Amino acid sequence: MDGMLIIAEKEMNNFINLWLYTIFSLYYCYSIGKTKIIPKGTARLLCFLPVICLFLYIPLEIFSVHLGFVTSFFITWLASFKLLLFAFGKGPLSSPSLSLPIFLVIACLPIKIRQNPPLNAQNGHQTITNYAVKILLFALLLRIYDYSDHIHLTIILALYSFHMYVLLETVLALAATMARALLGLELEKQFNEPYLSTSMQDFWGRRWNMMTTSILQATVYEPIRNTAARFIDRRWAPLPAVFGTFFVSGILHELIFYYLAREQPTWEITWFFPVHGAWLTVEVVLKKVFGKWLLPRVVSTPLTIGFLVITASWLFFPPLLQCKINERALEEYAVLGTFLKNVTALTFSTFKFQRL
Repeated sequence: MDGMLIIAEKEMNNFINLWLYTIFSLYYCYSIGKTKIIPKGTARLLCFLPVICLFLYIPLEIFSVHLGFVTSFFITWLASFKLLLFAFGKGPLSSPSLSLPIFLVIACLPIKIRQNPPLNAQNGHQTITNYAVKILLFALLLRIYDYSDHIHLTIILALYSFHMYVLLETVLALAATMARALLGLELEKQFNEPYLSTSMQDFWGRRWNMMTTSILQATVYEPIRNTAARFIDRRWAPLPAVFGTFFVSGILHELIFYYLAREQPTWEITWFFPVHGAWLTVEVVLKKVFGKWLLPRVVSTPLTIGFLVITASWLFFPPLLQCKINERALEEYAVLGTFLKNVTALTFSTFKFQRL
């Protein structure tokens, strides 16, 4: 375990250095945006391309599952897409009033500033009790995995779905909390209890990872919808835009999976998202044809969550299990637990010595 702690320490140092490169690169983009010499559009995009290429490369230097996921999701995907929007004077980075610290925080973290928040608005995050319950259940999951050999695979895959949701929500909440503490920003929600979704449209559009939804809407959905409206009835233009957005999301998830696994992709993860895009398109068509029709929540929510778990078990989780990413993640939890135990023991010993 000592050897693993040494490796983890080196990995963390490498992680910090790579994020310093990221910050310097974003400062370069911020400086270009402030100057009027390079106009918005293709010229600015060409200046940003070296940075975007660097962001594509950075996760290849990280081997930790958790650190690699954070870097590839925050930087390779979201920061790159924000820079693409910024190149054309759009997106969250394009506001002329942004100071350098706020620009860097918005670029690096999956957050969105809330515009004109109401006076009685909460902080945009779930209550402490809500998070405490989820983290407690997450810790319980880690114990349940010790007995995974005696649990049916279907149940394990369902638990993995919950595991991924809690982990992602916790990581994004920590990022948002850091932004709020550093800059005092009022932020939009990132999740809205996705396990209460009544349809795929409700899940992907209003409840799941809404920061990513916002970025994909600006970079993929709206351009495809506007282009499609030139050739087909505007009422149906959103349909190819929905499917195209899910396809791009699938490619990006496959890329993140490659960073974590370093194995040739099987494209199952990619197809998980077009399958959902196709189903969501069917929902949109049915609502346009028959008007607003709603099943009772007691029926629609189990159907929606069931569809998510079944398709994830079919397409999303098998590649992760084949590459043993789940086992690597659990090993990292064990290393983190050992580290925290050592720090706690050292702190207690120091406190006891000082009292003597």
